[in-house]
Order: sequence, then C-alpha cells, then structure tokens
Amino acid sequence: MGKKLLFIYYQNIKAGGVAKVLANLVNELVDEGYEIDILFLMRNHEDFYPIDSRVKKHYVDSFAHWAFSICTFNKKRLHFIPKIQSINDYIYQIGVTLVMNKWLGDHHRNYDNIISCWYKLSCTLAINKDVNEKTIAWEHISHKVGGSLYNRLKAKYKNLDQVVCLNEDDYDYYKAINPKSTIIGNMMDKEIESQLFIPSEKKDNLITMIARLDEEKNVLEFLEIIKESDLPTDWQVKVIGDGSQMSVLKDYINDNSLSNVSLLGQLNSDQVKDILSKSKISCLTSLREGFGVVLIEALFSSNALIAYDCPSGPSEIVNEKNGFLIPLRDKATFIDKLNGLVNDPNTLDSLMKSSFAESQKWKKDAIIEKWKNVLS
Repeated sequence: MGKKLLFIYYQNIKAGGVAKVLANLVNELVDEGYEIDILFLMRNHEDFYPIDSRVKKHYVDSFAHWAFSICTFNKKRLHFIPKIQSINDYIYQIGVTLVMNKWLGDHHRNYDNIISCWYKLSCTLAINKDVNEKTIAWEHISHKVGGSLYNRLKAKYKNLDQVVCLNEDDYDYYKAINPKSTIIGNMMDKEIESQLFIPSEKKDNLITMIARLDEEKNVLEFLEIIKESDLPTDWQVKVIGDGSQMSVLKDYINDNSLSNVSLLGQLNSDQVKDILSKSKISCLTSLREGFGVVLIEALFSSNALIAYDCPSGPSEIVNEKNGFLIPLRDKATFIDKLNGLVNDPNTLDSLMKSSFAESQKWKKDAIIEKWKNVLS
C-alpha cells in the first residue's frame, strides 16, 4: 500500500473547478495504490462529482459553528454596513479553521501527507505546527487573490512541505517563499479525455461558455460581445453555470432580445460533456482564473477557443494552434475573432482539428507522474 493521504476542501455538492479536479485526482491516485481520505468542511452530503468508493470521506460541519451564526446575524441585521460580506467571510473562516484544526488534532498522525485544496486553508495550516511540515498547498487561483491578510500569511508557506501551483506566474511567486514549489496542471476525467476528434459536420453551430455566474467570471461582458457580434441566424449560444448574477444576465438577455442565447444553469458532468461535444467554439471572459480547466475540457471536445488573457490561467492553455488569446477587456478584438470564425467555416474547421491535437498534451499520465514525484 502506498502513502496515506488526506485532502481537505470545503464541499463537493455543486459544480466547481476545485471540487472537480479534486475528484479526478483522488480517483487516479487511489488506482496508483495510495490510501486516500478527504475531509470536507461541511455536513455529510452526496457527491456532485463522483468519487471512487475506495476513498474514505470525513465531514465536519463548519456551518454549525458559532462563527457562522454570527455571519447569519450580520447578514440579517447589519446588512447596511459597508463590506459586511467581506467581514463575514473572515468570521466564517475563523470557524472553519477551528473545526478543521480540532479534527486534525485528533487524526493528523494517521496521514503521511495533508493536501490543502484552497489558499485560505493552506494559510492557516502553514501556522499549525502539528501539521505544517507534512502539508502540501495545492493552489487553484492566482496568488494575487485574497487581500492583505492572506497575502501576508502566504509568507508562512515556507513552513509547508511543498506548494503545487498551476502556472508560471504563481510558480515564480511561491518558489521565492518555498523552494519546493512546482507546477502541475489539472487533469480531466476519463470520459472527457477518452474522446475522439469530432468533425464539424457532426456538431451544431454552437458557442459555449462554462463559468460561475459572478462578477469575476465577467459573463455580462460576454453577452455584450454576443450582442455586438455578427452571428449568422443559425448560430446559438449556451452558457452553463449558476451564481449571483443569474437574474442580471436573464434581464440583459430579455432586454436586448437575445433569443439565440440560453442560460442553462448548473449541469452535471455528463450534461456538460454532451453540450461541449456539440459545440464548435468555447469562450471565456473571466477577469481572473487560477487555471481555466473548462478550456481544456473544450479542447478534448474539439472546440476552438477564444479567451481573455486574464491573470493567470488562459495564457497557459490558449495559443495560435487552438484559438485566440485576447487582451483583457478588449471587446473589439474578441468580437473580430469570433466573427471571423463563425463566418469562415474552413478556418474554423482547421482550428478545431488542431485544437483537438493540442488537447493530447493535457492527458493525465504526465500529470499523475508529477504528483507521484511530489508525494515520493
């Protein structure tokens, strides 16, 4: 039997990049002989992304802690205070830290390594002397995210065993703090990776975007791009995801008579795969990304890509062989490239073929080997 590993994350109850790649990774590592446990920081719940039955799951309910009760009171009674949500985020994280550390105090000796899946968790584990030397911070978002408190705490990453990040920009930052930092990309699930090339004639005239519907993902600007683009009448647009801006986006679609645009809400993995297999172009207009795993999913599904060059993931994925990397918030160039593809089938067909070829470098074998080196 290989090493015994504990992964720590908040939940696996809804669509999300971290939960998805966590499930993909543990499912592969358990096949490699590792003994895997996951600690979820909420009550027992059904998995949104399937996790191998050999993986043992533990739950501690951070929402039952007194810190969350304070957040609930603040939201109800003190909602008029500026930045009350930011204050609540810090208060809630105090509760998370307390319940997590209590559980680890009883169980950490059972594990060879602890892999923290979010920077807020890694920051507090970095100052926990019982576990920091065997903790690996698995970073999923730009090091610039988090505000002054967490950015100061990231200096304590020097106490951790290692840091695993997703791109060169974050690697340069973390390497200066912890010399045992490394870059490992996120892997796809087996169903996505096993796809064969899908030719244009077997697809619909469809543009997709997969994103959480909040301000950071900048979906409203994507709808503005669609409105201002010269799309042929037989082209459709489907947005997959849910979030705080759903009502705003619905209103924009209705107010601007965008009958070719559909908001599909949250879908499961099979539904996403089915839509991507019918799509020809996948777009991303995020203002920031940790990586952009949805872009790689689109590559495996034979999609051409158009994405903003935001900090810091798309630049690691998008190139002239698979699509167009657009300067951040340069709507005019985004519209120009989109119009060029939908109105030039030959160019689009060629790009879809080379895009699928590019996907092969993201297959899981190389990623698993890098993780095995980290865990050795």
